[in-house]
Amino acid sequence: MSWSSEDGGPERTQWADGGLHLRATSRLSVTARETLVATMCVWGGERLYLLTHTGGDDATLSVEEIDPLSLETIRSTGPLPAGPIWPGGLAARPDGSLHAVVGRWAYRLSPDLEILARRELPRRAPYNSFVTLGSGPLVTKDFAGARPGHETMSDAPSELVALEPANLQVLDTLELPEASVARLSARADTLYVVGVEHLWRVHWVAGRLRLDEGFAARYRDLPGQGYAWDCTLVGEHAWLLDDGEGSHRFDGTLRGKGVALSPLHLTRIDLRTAAVDRVEICGRPGGLVANPPVVDPVRHVAVGYDSGNGVLAAFDELSLAPLWRRDQDHASHLILYSATGELVTGDGPDVVILDVATGRELGRAVGALAMQSVLFPTPGQGRDVYVASFLSLARIVVTDAS
Repeated sequence: MSWSSEDGGPERTQWADGGLHLRATSRLSVTARETLVATMCVWGGERLYLLTHTGGDDATLSVEEIDPLSLETIRSTGPLPAGPIWPGGLAARPDGSLHAVVGRWAYRLSPDLEILARRELPRRAPYNSFVTLGSGPLVTKDFAGARPGHETMSDAPSELVALEPANLQVLDTLELPEASVARLSARADTLYVVGVEHLWRVHWVAGRLRLDEGFAARYRDLPGQGYAWDCTLVGEHAWLLDDGEGSHRFDGTLRGKGVALSPLHLTRIDLRTAAVDRVEICGRPGGLVANPPVVDPVRHVAVGYDSGNGVLAAFDELSLAPLWRRDQDHASHLILYSATGELVTGDGPDVVILDVATGRELGRAVGALAMQSVLFPTPGQGRDVYVASFLSLARIVVTDAS
């Protein structure tokens, strides 16, 4: 399995190869360990790495190589300076080295977790992860959202920072037209930035970050509507979920933490024309998300969710007509096994596998996590998947009764 960065790559499709191949005789078993704010696992070849961090304005991060079966630590960086915190990101490079951006620090690590380079980022604010562009640079962005201890979000325009991948030297910066809460998405050398009102496009050209002045898709134009989180890029569209305010109030669940008066929407934006189409997830106020939707272009299914109201729903990718809906406390990023149509979701502390076409439950690992995950799952090397939460990391394995 090649899953060397969050969401399977900078387009954030969340698509995985292979499948769990659940059958009527299958059972799900769980191996779990306690962790301190696990964010994600990534694969660097056959090695599995885990990113964790502490909290507050003087937080630390740690990267561990862990045993893929037992989840025990093989080696660790130990605590490294991070600064003001929001969950960051980790990625493995083709040469085996790793990049981590957490808080206001960027690191390059060897496969054995020795520090090869480090860089303090310009603003005293958390930077919520990064993407790697097709020609190599890392691009990161400061996080404008509210967070524990900082209840008011920033209204200052966010700033992109491009880093040279080997020594992490700053190559260029670009102040955006507005603040941005979401993580970045990218295709080749083009970035897509979800601001608090618009989707923006930025090109990396001749070593510079250049705002596409001809593209600004306004997705937020309804009374009581909230800002959106990360977008996924599928074909000629970007897909996102709005009503993101309130995620910093997470206390083990996002249920009941939303503040938006407008119902939460699954939104589709045409990357050629900037046209916006949307559909309500459940039609209730108080909606909340902190993560992106997933789209299956083979089965023509788009899946969104409202974590504030505990609803997971699917729509036709083309017409946006409703296909199925479940009352389910899902909040994390997703994994879609493209070949089998198996969708890895959450329901509070449970990990639930669904058929993406029908919404039918295929399997459930009851109590796999210590609390609801709002973070990243990672496919394993076989019929297994890893799910990170703020208190634990779990490996869920599919076996068949003999």
